[in-house]
Amino acid sequence: MALELDSLSKSVEVMRRSLQVVEVNESRADDDMLYTLRSGVIQNFEVAYEQCWKMMKRWLDNNLGSAYVDGVTRRELFRLAAEHQLIENVDRWMDYHYTRNETSHTYDGESANVVYDSAKTFLQDAEKFLSRIRSRND
Repeated sequence: MALELDSLSKSVEVMRRSLQVVEVNESRADDDMLYTLRSGVIQNFEVAYEQCWKMMKRWLDNNLGSAYVDGVTRRELFRLAAEHQLIENVDRWMDYHYTRNETSHTYDGESANVVYDSAKTFLQDAEKFLSRIRSRND
C-alpha cells in the first residue's frame, strides 16, 4: 500500500523556501529580522525532521512488518532505513535527532545558530530521503 507523502513533501518544501528567504535577506536584514527569519527555519526544521523519521518508520513498517520496527531505538530505526537505502548516513541522522531535541530544551542565540547550520545540511538529506521514498512507494 502506497504511503501518503504530501505532508512530508510540503514540510521539506517549506523548509527549503524558508532557507532561501534567509539567504536572500541575510545581507540586508537587521539583527531582529534575521533572528526572526532564522527562527522560522528552525521551526520548519523541527516539522520536517519529525515528518521524515515518522515516514521512515511507516515505510519500514509497511515493507518489513511491525515486528521489525515496533519499539526500536531511533538509531536502530535509522540503521534499518540505511540498510534499505532510504538514507545514507545513520550518524548524521542521529545528529539531526539530537539537534531536534535541543530545540525543545534550550533556545538561546548560540544554540539557535547551531540548529540553523544543521538545518541547512538536513535539507539536503531530507530531499534525498523524500526522493528515495517516492521512488519506492508502491
